[in-house]
This record gives sequence, structure tokens and C-alpha cells, in this order.
Amino acid sequence: MIRSRILALLLAPFSLLYGLAVSMRNMLYDAEIIKASRFSLPLISVGNISIGGAGKTPHIEYLIRLLQPYINVATLSRGYNRNTTGFRFVSPHDTALVSGDEPLMYARKFQGVPVAVCENRAIAIPQMMQRFHDIQTILLDDAFQHRSVKPYINILLTQHDLLFTRDFLLPSGRLREWRSAYKRADVIIVSKCPEDLSMDDKNRIIKEVRPRPNQQIFFTCYQYERIYQFYDARYVMDVSKEHDILLISAIANTAYLQRYLTEAAGSHFNLQYEDHHNFTAQDIEDIIGHFQQRQTPVRYVLTTEKDAVRLLPFRQRLYEAKIPIFVLPVRVSFLFDGGTEFDSLIVEKLLNFKS
Repeated sequence: MIRSRILALLLAPFSLLYGLAVSMRNMLYDAEIIKASRFSLPLISVGNISIGGAGKTPHIEYLIRLLQPYINVATLSRGYNRNTTGFRFVSPHDTALVSGDEPLMYARKFQGVPVAVCENRAIAIPQMMQRFHDIQTILLDDAFQHRSVKPYINILLTQHDLLFTRDFLLPSGRLREWRSAYKRADVIIVSKCPEDLSMDDKNRIIKEVRPRPNQQIFFTCYQYERIYQFYDARYVMDVSKEHDILLISAIANTAYLQRYLTEAAGSHFNLQYEDHHNFTAQDIEDIIGHFQQRQTPVRYVLTTEKDAVRLLPFRQRLYEAKIPIFVLPVRVSFLFDGGTEFDSLIVEKLLNFKS
């Protein structure tokens, strides 16, 4: 703790320089010297001020499930860590190397929902509208900082254990913008909350965040569902205290997931890779070796849905090595009965959209 504080102090001058550059950029957008592109359909942005780990992906999925039965929804991501560039539509048959892990997961889970990737959202949106004339809204994944496009609804996530109000600018901390950037949000969601978050804690966080009169704040937690087999998703089961789990994860923050496994499983060991890591053949051999060293009666490999799409190219090798792999799906759940209010807010704003 002391070393991290000393390091933060040493990096403070660089954070100040970074912050000045961010302030200049935002000032140009706020003064409309640089104009953000606007479009004839409502854009919903889901993002955060901090780097990684706030839970954007399951919140995007929540919005898809909310809107897909009623309107034609599409998603647009940067396609982080892919080896391609420029605009492309994502196919369920792509690999994560081609499209990025999160977009590929959306394309595989939500058949019929157009999924695209592009570094430049202002260029991508017209191409999406040209290809799919009936698109009625586009969900922008991780677009809070990308001000070249003006969203109709701007949703800001901040993680319960790592609130932006307690963080600092890069490289001293994890913030990509000054804390005051939260004022651009229409909706603030405190994510990855404990399921038993008290009303006192809720009110304390609201007081700390200080939402503006035009902002609404919600609190969400994760609900982990029954795990399904990597090779055949029809085979499902519950995590049990009898299970010994080798967790394969390459996501930004596994603390919430590991707390769940500590409570639900008998034992677990986390084989951790960096966020969005593209697995290699050597990684697969390491995973096989780690699993074979475990001698417990009921053991298996567990991974997240986002990690699973990056393991797909090695499916045959893992199957031949007789490695039982299960995938853990997760859904967002709103606390304090906030789901109905959030759903109504999104639907009402979409109904009132004027191009």
C-alpha cells in the first residue's frame, strides 16, 4: 500500500500532463470547435471513466435482451485486441483474433442482432445503417470517451469497489478522464455491488457520487447462472461444494468472480492471463498440464463466456486431451427494485427520440 502511494506520487506530474491534454480535447468538443457526429437514430453508449473491469459487457447484454423483442437493435464495438483493422461486420463463425472477443460473443449469443467493429464509430454507423435499413438503435460499447459521436443516452458504469470518486488520472490511477467527466452521463450505474448492499451504503455512495438533477443512479450486481459444457452447451449443471475448479480467466478484474467461487465451489485455482489475452498453443498445453496435476475426484476447467470464444480455436486439442471445460454465464441484476425503473427510463427516452 505504501509503495503504491509513493509510485502514484512519483507519477503525478505525468498524470497532470495527461489531464491537461484530456481537458483541452474535451474543451474543444464542449465548445463545438470539434463537432461530434449526430445520427437519425438513437445511440446508447455504455462506458466508464476508468480502464476495464466495470462490467460493460453484461450491461450491453442486458440492453439487448430488453430491446430486442420490440425494436431492431445493433451493437458497435472497437474490437479490442483483434488483428484486423477498420470496419467489419462480425459473423458468429469469426474468431476472436478477427473480430475481438466481446463482439464475437454478442454475435454468437444474439443471432439476428447486427454486430460491427470499427475504431472510428463516426465512420462505422453510416455503414451499418446502409447495410441494415431497419436498425432502430445502436448500442455503443465502451464509447464514453469517444466523443466523435454524440450518444442519445449516455450510460456511465463505475465499479462498487473502485468508484471513480476515489481514483486518479492515468498513470497514477485508473481514470481515463478527470472525475468531473461523469457530468456527461444521463445514467450512472454502480456495478458489481454485493447482493446484500444496504440502504445506508447505497445512500452513502449516492452522496459521494453526487449525481446531478438530470442524472439517475442505479445499482447492479452479477447473477451467475448454471454452467454449461464448452463442447456441448446443452449439458448444464450447478457449481457445487464437491467441485474442484481450475479457473481460466483473461478479464480485467476477477475479484467478484473469485468471491462467488469461494462461496459456491469446494476449491478453485485461478490461472490468470492479462485482459483480452489471445490464447496460444503453448497456453493450451499449460492449461492441460495444470489440470492434469489436480487429483481431486470432481474437477473441471471453468472459464467465462468472453474467454470461451478465445478458446474456440483450440477446442479440438482440449477435447482430445479429455479436459472437461465448462462456461459460466453471468447476467446483470438491479438492486433495490431498480430494474423496472431503468427499463422504463430507457424505453421512454427511445419513444421520445426525435431525429
